[in-house]
Formats: sequence, structure tokens, C-alpha cells
Amino acid sequence: MPSNEQRRQNAKRKLERQLERRAQRARRRRLLGVVSAIAATVVVAGGVYYLATRDGKTDMAAQPSESSTPEGKTTGGPCAYLETPGEKTGGKQVSMPDDPNPTPNQGTTQVTLKTDQGDVPLTLDRAKAPCTTQSFVHLAKAKFFDKTSCHRLSTGEGLKVLQCGDPSGTGRGGPGYSFKDETKPDMKYTRGTLAMANAGPNTNGSQFFMVYGDSQLPPNYTVFGTIDATGLAVIDKIAAAGHDGSLDPSPGGGKPKLPVTINEAVVAN
Repeated sequence: MPSNEQRRQNAKRKLERQLERRAQRARRRRLLGVVSAIAATVVVAGGVYYLATRDGKTDMAAQPSESSTPEGKTTGGPCAYLETPGEKTGGKQVSMPDDPNPTPNQGTTQVTLKTDQGDVPLTLDRAKAPCTTQSFVHLAKAKFFDKTSCHRLSTGEGLKVLQCGDPSGTGRGGPGYSFKDETKPDMKYTRGTLAMANAGPNTNGSQFFMVYGDSQLPPNYTVFGTIDATGLAVIDKIAAAGHDGSLDPSPGGGKPKLPVTINEAVVAN
């Protein structure tokens, strides 16, 4: 029969084992909590990042184009437009923009998107985004936007945008080149904002989005102009018809139920 001392030692060892098991369970719970928090953060960040995402990219106000295409030559000026061979261009051929040094960074340029739902006049601001404006005007003059559809509409709370500029109509197309962001930490995406969609840092191409309702987005998407009241009325009409939900839950939205095609993008003289 065990002595009192042996019983005390056995009880002590049993208590120590219980405490160790309890500590192990606590450590596992903490580890699972950290992993879960990291996973949740990655999921949320990925969703936001994928928005404005060229169809741009989360959510991103736009969903992204493919950014995995091999890189080619680059222009020699300050904007350093970078060739992206293999990108979906919807059969359209376009050169990279001229890249003068210095890049023109003063004044505004008027571009009107003549759509089958009505005209959408835009004012591009070179001071805000000189390289972006230079590229957009180049694409418009090259008729790259002509006969292309606006492929994504988002009507969700905090994300009200119409996205266009993909000649493939898939949300993953572009002009065959990319260029750097021209973002600022204090950028806001309020009603009437014109901004670039992207697939991550410095992957701007041809996809852009027009904000018809104040939207909550991180300042990752280059703001390069505004939409006038006439154009916003056209977008409001398109938004009122809703979307098909084909892009829910991420990046969000879908094809507009009221289809909209840019018949011609006209640059004012």
C-alpha cells in the first residue's frame, strides 16, 4: 500500500500533467486564433485588392486583368510604359504611347465616350496623373476603346462603379502594355470620379472605372479625371437596371443588365 508521501507525490505529478495539458491546449487555441486572424486578413485584403483589380482590380472597385504575362520592352521616358506580350487585346492592335521627357503635366483634356446608352463626357486632369492621361488619350485616339463593352457593374453598398476599357470583354484584357500607379494616400472615390482599374501595383493598362456613388476603396487606384453630370445620368440609368451577379461574391457585381457599348471615344481638339 502506498505511503502518504507516495500518494502526495503521485497527486503532485498528476496535477503537473493536468496543468501541462491545459497549457498545451491554451497554446493551440492561441495559435489557431493567430492563424485564423492571418487567414481572415489575407482573404479581406485579397478581396479589396482584386476590385478595381483591372476589373481592374476589390472588394476592389475594379476586377484585375492578367498580370502574369511576360514583360517586354519599355519606353525610355519618365512614364516607362512596359510591353506585356500575350495580354488579351480582343484582337485590337495598338502601339505603346509616346513617352516624352518631361511628361506634359498641365491642363485638362476632354474625352467623350459615345455609348449606345448616351454620351459620357470625361475631363482628364494631367496634373493629377500625367502618365495615365497620356495613355488614355493615346488609346482613345487609336480607337482602342471603340466598339468595346463595359463589362462590370457594381451596385453594392460602398462600391458603385461601372468598369470599361477591356477589349476582350472578360475583365482580363488590356492594351498589351502596362504602366506605373500615380496614386496619393488621400485619394477618395466619390461620385463623379474617374479612375484606373488594376491587377496590383503598377499594372495599369486600359481598364478604367467610373464612380456613380461614393465608394469605399483603398487609395490603390489612380484617379485621373471626372465625369460630368450628363455622363453620370447615363451611368445612373445603367446602374438602375442592375447586373447579372456573375462576379459575386468576388470581385463583386456582374455584367450590366442594360448592356452598354462604347461606340466611339472622341478626344476634343
